[in-house]
Amino acid sequence: MASNRPAPMPSFVPDEVTGESSGEKKPDTFAYGARRDEETWEVWNPSADTVLPVRGRHRVSKQRGGGLARSSTVLGVGVIAAVGAGGMATAQTGKPPVSISIPDLPNVGSLISDEETPEGSSTPLTDAGLTTADAEQGNADAGEALRARIMLQAELQQDQVDREAQAAAEAAAAKKAAEAAAKERDEAKAKAVAAEKKKKAEAAAKVEAARLATLAKQYTLPTSSYTITSTYGQAGALWSSGQHTGLDFAAPTGTPLKAVHSGTITEAGWSGSYGYRTVLTLDDGTEVWYAHQSSIGVSVGQKVSTGDVIGRVGATGNVTGAHLHLEVYTSGGAPVDPMAWLRGNGLNP
Repeated sequence: MASNRPAPMPSFVPDEVTGESSGEKKPDTFAYGARRDEETWEVWNPSADTVLPVRGRHRVSKQRGGGLARSSTVLGVGVIAAVGAGGMATAQTGKPPVSISIPDLPNVGSLISDEETPEGSSTPLTDAGLTTADAEQGNADAGEALRARIMLQAELQQDQVDREAQAAAEAAAAKKAAEAAAKERDEAKAKAVAAEKKKKAEAAAKVEAARLATLAKQYTLPTSSYTITSTYGQAGALWSSGQHTGLDFAAPTGTPLKAVHSGTITEAGWSGSYGYRTVLTLDDGTEVWYAHQSSIGVSVGQKVSTGDVIGRVGATGNVTGAHLHLEVYTSGGAPVDPMAWLRGNGLNP
C-alpha cells in the first residue's frame, strides 16, 4: 500500500513559548514514520468514493486502439470542425488519417454530457466528404474535405450557370442575327419586286405609247379650234332625257368636220332635234354621230379615210349655239363616252 508523504518541516521553528525564532538551528528530525506532534497518521487507500470527478469538469479517457479521445469536449470540437469546415483551416500534422467518430445522438444537448462515454464505442463522428482519395492525398480532416467538396460543387454549379448564360446569350445573338438577315432578305425581295413592277410598268407604258402613237396616225379629232362645253352624262333640263348623251365641241359656224377614222357613211341628212346629222360606221362596227351641222359634204355609202372633211359646224336642231354634238356607239348599239373613246385611240380632246 502507498501512504501519504508528510510535508517537510523547516530547519528551524519559532520558540514555542515566545513565538519568536531563537536563531538556533535545530537538527532536522524529518524522516519517514517520524512524529513531531500528537497527530495520528493513517494510510490512504484510493477508492471509488475518493476519486469521483468534480462536478462540471470533463474527464478525458484515452480511446483504445490509438484513436482520438472520446470525451464530450473533444466531441464538441469535432462537431465544430466538421460543421464550420467551410471557413476554418486545419493544421496538417503529417500523421496518418484518423477516423473522427461520434455516437448517433438525438440533439446537441446530449453531446454536452457530464457522464462518461462508455469505453469501446467507436461510432464515427463524421466521414462526410472524406473519401479514400482524400485520405491518400493527406486530407485527413473531415471538415477540410467537406469544405473542399462544397467549394468544388459550388464552382461546378457556377460553371454550369455561366455556360447556360453564355449559351442563352449566344442563342439570343444568333436569333437577332437571323431576324436581321431575314429582314434584309425581305427588304431586298420587296425592292426587287418593286423594281420588277416598275420595270414592267415602264415597259407597258412604252408599249401603250407606241400603240397610241400608231392609232394617232389612224385617228384624228373631229374638228379644230374648239372648246368643250358639255360632257357625256352631264345632267340638265336642256336635254330631253335629263342628261347629255354626247360630247359638245363649240366652234364657229362653218368650221370643217373631219372623219375620225376610215369607214363608210351610213346616214347623212336631217334628224329632228339633232339637226343635220352624219353617221360614220368604222370597220369594226363602231358608229360615230356628227349632229347640228350647217352642211353635209358626203353621201350614204361613201368610203372615207382618216381626216377627210365630211361636213361643217352649225346650229341646226335643238341647240343654243353653234357646236358639234358628237356621239359614239358600239357595234351592238350601246352608248359610249366619246371623251374616253377618243383618248383610248390616242387622242386628247
